[in-house]
Amino acid sequence: MGVTPSHPESQSVLSRVGSVLRSTAASFHGLSFYERFEQAVILVLTALIVLIVASATWHLAEVVGLLLLSDAVQPTNQAVFQTVFGMVFTVIIALEFKRSLLIVLERQESVVRVRSIVLIAMLAMVRKFIILDIGVTGETELFGLSAAILSLGVVHWLVREQDQRATQSKS
Repeated sequence: MGVTPSHPESQSVLSRVGSVLRSTAASFHGLSFYERFEQAVILVLTALIVLIVASATWHLAEVVGLLLLSDAVQPTNQAVFQTVFGMVFTVIIALEFKRSLLIVLERQESVVRVRSIVLIAMLAMVRKFIILDIGVTGETELFGLSAAILSLGVVHWLVREQDQRATQSKS
């Protein structure tokens, strides 16, 4: 006996996952052994990331609930906000990683796109900046982190420009 979610967004997510699984199964026939292996690994990784995201979200909800019950969420307590928003960004990074794997699965590409990896790295850097304690962090570390995020931004822009030119040349 199956449980059907009544929420329309849940049904659209489930129908999308179902359609991805059906299209993946249908496309397995035309793939080589190694391509089938890659697709299977991506499916397993996606399932594992879903479990990690669910666990991280549950843990985040517990932490926020405990903070609210203990009245520890105060605008003057910067450490609490840094911790909570750091946890939120961790979940967002995992979701973006899962999304990039699903794109590879849907498009039947054999390589994760560079732009997705750069975006995930940029999100990780933003998370680092959010949880960073400026009073304790040295100038060289701040300079290094700033140089890293600037470099990632430039790479993202260059890859995006290359993708746009490739799209225009195909049209």
